Amino acid sequence: MINLTRDTIDTQQVLESVQDTRAGAVVLFLGTTRSITGDRETGSLDYDCYESMAIRKLEQLEAEARRQWDVVEINIVHRLGHLLPGEASVAIAVSSPHRGTAFECGQWLIDSLKEDIPIWKKENWADGTHQWVHPGMED
Repeated sequence: MINLTRDTIDTQQVLESVQDTRAGAVVLFLGTTRSITGDRETGSLDYDCYESMAIRKLEQLEAEARRQWDVVEINIVHRLGHLLPGEASVAIAVSSPHRGTAFECGQWLIDSLKEDIPIWKKENWADGTHQWVHPGMED
């Protein structure tokens, strides 16, 4: 499942969407807006993308994960719009028969998402300046 949303990510719904009696493990990763990046205070973040392209690329990412790992379900939700420190920007849930697979797949998904998916982040610093960060340019 893939979802881009401008609403707060409902983590309980994300978890429930991947639960299945065939799965012995469910892993949830949340990427949250931090208040400090390096030595700079973050006031907020803005996420933007070309939605149809981002969804297509996320679907390809999900399909590749299903080819590589024995997973039951995957749900990727990415937030768009304006976020304040502490808010979740991305949620990735993976269910699998075994925990190692769920952890490995989940980590690969977030790492690949950050590198390859055309979702752009604008960091709005507390001093009033801002900077766009593109995929592959951050940790």
